[in-house]
Amino acid sequence: MPEASVPPQSTESADAATASGGGSLVLVIEDDPQIQRFLRVALGSRGYRLCEATTGAAGLVEAATRQPDVIILDLGLPDMDGLEVIRRLREWTGLPIIVLSASRQERDKVAALDAGADDYVSKPFGVGELLARMRVALRHATRNPDDAGDSSYSIGDLHVDLAKRHVVVAGQQVHLTPIEYRLLTALIRHAGKVLTHRHLLLEVWGPPYADQAHYLRVYMAQLRRKLEVDPARPRYLLTEPGVGYRLAAD
Repeated sequence: MPEASVPPQSTESADAATASGGGSLVLVIEDDPQIQRFLRVALGSRGYRLCEATTGAAGLVEAATRQPDVIILDLGLPDMDGLEVIRRLREWTGLPIIVLSASRQERDKVAALDAGADDYVSKPFGVGELLARMRVALRHATRNPDDAGDSSYSIGDLHVDLAKRHVVVAGQQVHLTPIEYRLLTALIRHAGKVLTHRHLLLEVWGPPYADQAHYLRVYMAQLRRKLEVDPARPRYLLTEPGVGYRLAAD
């Protein structure tokens, strides 16, 4: 992250700025001082409160004691693999975890998501993209399972009544096969989150099909033909190249 893009600001002044916002508490586990400083300013100026850790061990302690609303985690920590941090967090918490990593390798993204991360943002990254992904993660985390809205999903012209198993697009009911419906509901349960190919195959088809990626491609194409106005430029069923799929949450 270029140094010139971040105006000087101390930890104390950032804390004061964020406290006045009364926003969500973000735990940043990151050992790069420039990235720390950038996030402190960028998130603090938008009303988020921050707590920070520079090692995986310290991050685990902060997560347990501070109970943040969302965790931003760098995978390249000095004391332990970021994947191990994710696995340890997932032993006791469902807090949303957004990974920041300099790696753009498909296998690293898949490994982080399979370990339990909710999203993956590659460095260098834009503030707008990170904030959007944080908003999605926070909405998903704060959704009340007892709300009536939890039994339905709506975005644009797409409406799904999970209780009645009705799928409607632009006012017209759409017939889905059992597998198409299971795939759609799996995505709805994790709306806004990136789901790896393996995750979807395990959830929809089961362990014997965990490596049958072509099944997923075929059924996703069928879903898009039925639900999207332009299947080649989907609005709802989004592809995360080389990683998996995400259902739009807005």
